[in-house]
Amino acid sequence: MSQGEKIDKNSINVDKGKNILIIVLVILVFLSGWRLLNDHREKSRKSEEIFLLSEENSHLNTRIDSMTLELEVRIKEIQRLGGDVDALVKLKDQLIRERKQDKNRSAKDIAKLNTQIDSYLTLMEEKDADILRLKAQNVQLFSENKELKTTKSEIEEEVVKLNIKTGDLEKKVNLASRLKAENIVVAAVNSRGREREAEFRNRQLSRLKVSFNIADNKVAEAGMRDVFVQVLSPNEQVIFDIAKGSGTFELKGKEYFYTSKQDFVFNNTQQQLTYFYEKGSDYEKGIYSVKIFSDGAEIGRSTFEIK
Repeated sequence: MSQGEKIDKNSINVDKGKNILIIVLVILVFLSGWRLLNDHREKSRKSEEIFLLSEENSHLNTRIDSMTLELEVRIKEIQRLGGDVDALVKLKDQLIRERKQDKNRSAKDIAKLNTQIDSYLTLMEEKDADILRLKAQNVQLFSENKELKTTKSEIEEEVVKLNIKTGDLEKKVNLASRLKAENIVVAAVNSRGREREAEFRNRQLSRLKVSFNIADNKVAEAGMRDVFVQVLSPNEQVIFDIAKGSGTFELKGKEYFYTSKQDFVFNNTQQQLTYFYEKGSDYEKGIYSVKIFSDGAEIGRSTFEIK
């Protein structure tokens, strides 16, 4: 091989090496640019998610403030008319507590709170109906007082006489006609439908089941009855969620929360009633109470324990 041929061959090899180096550099530049582009897209996506979450949280705060104000208006009006506001005050206090925790909300928390606020609208409609009823009662009482011709002492005397004649008999009849819940069973139902009674753990508790039958009562009048079930935590607080059917009922002139409600037609056949409640979160450990109410009185109670 001549000297010239060697030089040409070396030049070709050098050119090939340069070309390979250029290709490698181009690939590296491309990969680096692709990675920078992906990083930029990811940062933009996260920034957009944070912005949207902030917007949703801000909107939720506005709804909470508005609902709190609406509750305050109704509380003042019902108090003025002489009605009971315990349930509304508890809801307002709950909303105020939620308002103070706005920085820690996740998207799931925001959705849950929006659902709860939506359910409060139904309760507000019920309270508006109560306000109209109280106003009508006040107007009627005012009209009756203007037309009243007998003195207060005469009315009280007549009431005392009537109470003496009928009070004892009415009390006995009321007590005898009161329904009674018997054979009360509280059970935990897991996700596969298996039941455990009396005491159980959170992992065994997908739904809480309360069942009982109405005792034989020949004095009680047949007809429609509302039966309310309260589940009380170890610190005696009623477990309720308006979005899952909970609400309030009146007992001895005051409003109380109930966990679940059911109506049925009483016909004195020892009917069995069954209630299910899905709390959606773990129960605290301890002993819980279950109270059952109907016709303005407690008709049964039981307990269960969360280990």
